[in-house]
Amino acid sequence: MPKMIFARPDGQWFDLPGLEMAAMSGNHLQVPVKPDLIPLPEGATLTLMPDAAPIGFDPEAGEFLLVDENPYKKKSEPVYAVGALLPQGFTRLMTPAVQCGERRLPILGYTAVGVEKGRLVVAAAATDEHKRWHPKHFNTDDLPELVRQRQEEFPGNRVIRQLSRCALEYGCFTAQNIFYRRWEGGLPASPSCNAACLACISEQPDQCSPQQRIDFCPQAEEIAQVAIAHLKQAEDPMVSFGQGCEGEPSLAYQVICRAMELIRQETDRGVININSNAGSTKAIQALLDHGLNSMRVSLFSPFDEEYAAYHRPQGYGLPDVRNSLAAAQKAGIPVAFNLLAYPGFTDQENGQKPWWSWFGNTACARSRCGISTVTPASWSPSTGMRPGR
Repeated sequence: MPKMIFARPDGQWFDLPGLEMAAMSGNHLQVPVKPDLIPLPEGATLTLMPDAAPIGFDPEAGEFLLVDENPYKKKSEPVYAVGALLPQGFTRLMTPAVQCGERRLPILGYTAVGVEKGRLVVAAAATDEHKRWHPKHFNTDDLPELVRQRQEEFPGNRVIRQLSRCALEYGCFTAQNIFYRRWEGGLPASPSCNAACLACISEQPDQCSPQQRIDFCPQAEEIAQVAIAHLKQAEDPMVSFGQGCEGEPSLAYQVICRAMELIRQETDRGVININSNAGSTKAIQALLDHGLNSMRVSLFSPFDEEYAAYHRPQGYGLPDVRNSLAAAQKAGIPVAFNLLAYPGFTDQENGQKPWWSWFGNTACARSRCGISTVTPASWSPSTGMRPGR
């Protein structure tokens, strides 16, 4: 079985031969079995989990053990758990086995990781084709120059300024695509939100957000300027509202509607998409009336109480989401669901069956729908940890 690994304060990681890899499903400790494990995917990163002590499994004693000091050091030195951050196309099956301290962890998609015969393995599964989202296509050496060129092309454009930061500092793939001039490009539009999702990556207390939310309201002309250039020039182009650096884009629907008018006056090429909680049917209907081509809706649970506990909606609920989906179906646009997967919750049998009933009871189920399973914040940058051994 794979061995447990831990990290020193400087980020170097080591294995502990006496302890096997442990993992968690919800709040339950367990030892992963072979079908749960795959080699660490190319493009995945390791991250130290601050103020989280690792837990391993002692096969001789048959018990889980907490490791809070470095066994290889004579002097006392704290150690930390290690998590893996997966690339697009992979879904975590278990989280790292840890005991957390008082410090709030950054909102990242931590996945259980161990080492077997010198090879890192993770508790995960390949769940989607990810050729376009493969890390080899991003963060290339020429990216800073491409960013500079776009900045010169659109001087003073605040959307380009924000996307430049997202591309270079946060490593956001959809932001980078704006500068690579290809595929799906992000267009942040809203600094506010009508929800307070527990795993929001741009609005968390205690400075644990992996990125910062935009602090301005873009004008329709700024948005359209970037979108028109991307849709005219990019390979297989799409522009998407609702990025990790913003709130709920439908709250800025009037600005987006005007931007779409300006865009379609210049080009009918490409797709205009929104990533939304779909809580405002009025806003979604207005966007559909102004030419929205596709929509992705984020969901955590098909049950009202659980949905509210995670998304913490303000002024809307699941019935409103269903109404928005029905409006999209009536308009004939494709809709995808971002199912926010949490091991030990989403994968429970009693939590799976209602999804199919819920989808089947919405008009959207009869339209061209897709379901994509994602791990919240799994695209976020690591904390700078580096392999040591």
